[in-house]
Amino acid sequence: MIGQIQRAIDVTGTIVYGIADDQWHLPTPCAEWDVRTLLNHTVGGMQIFAAELDGRAHGDHEDDWLAADPAGAYRAAAAADLAAWQRPGALDGKVQISLGVLPGPMAAVIHLTELVVHGADLAVATGQEHLVDEDACDALLGTMRTMGMDAYRLPGVFNAELQPEPDAPAHRRLLAFLGRG
Repeated sequence: MIGQIQRAIDVTGTIVYGIADDQWHLPTPCAEWDVRTLLNHTVGGMQIFAAELDGRAHGDHEDDWLAADPAGAYRAAAAADLAAWQRPGALDGKVQISLGVLPGPMAAVIHLTELVVHGADLAVATGQEHLVDEDACDALLGTMRTMGMDAYRLPGVFNAELQPEPDAPAHRRLLAFLGRG
C-alpha cells in the first residue's frame, strides 16, 4: 500500500508541476472547485495525514495550504506525507480524519483514493490526461466497485455514478463512477 501511495504522490506531482500559471482558476471535475482549490484540498489532506501519522497538531483541510507557491507547497506536503507513511508501524495505528477514527490500513486506502482521484481531476482540468496512471485508476475502480460505495455517495464526497463513454480510459471510468463528468 505504501508503494501505491508513493506512486500516486509522484504521478500527481508530475501533473501539479505541469499546471500553467493561467490554469489555476479553471474548473475541475469536482463541482464548485477550481484547480487551485482542488490542489489546496489535496495538499491539506497530505499535510493532515502526515501530521496524524506523526502525532502532530494540524490545521483544517480547507485552510490555505498553498500560499504563493502551489508547486512548492505540493512538494513539501509530498515529502512530509511520504515520510510519515514510510515510518515503521505507520499502518499499525489509528488515524483521525473527517470521516472518523480509522485503522491505518483503511486510512491508507482513503488517502490513496484522494491522491489518485484528485490527480486525475487535476489532469482532466489542465489537459494533462496523458500523465494519469491508468493502472492505478483501474485498480482503484475495481476496489471501489467491491466496497459498496452507496454509503459514500453524498454531495461533496461522491455523487451518483455517471455512464462513461464506452471506450473511456480507466481514469475517465473512475471519475464517472464517482459522479464526475
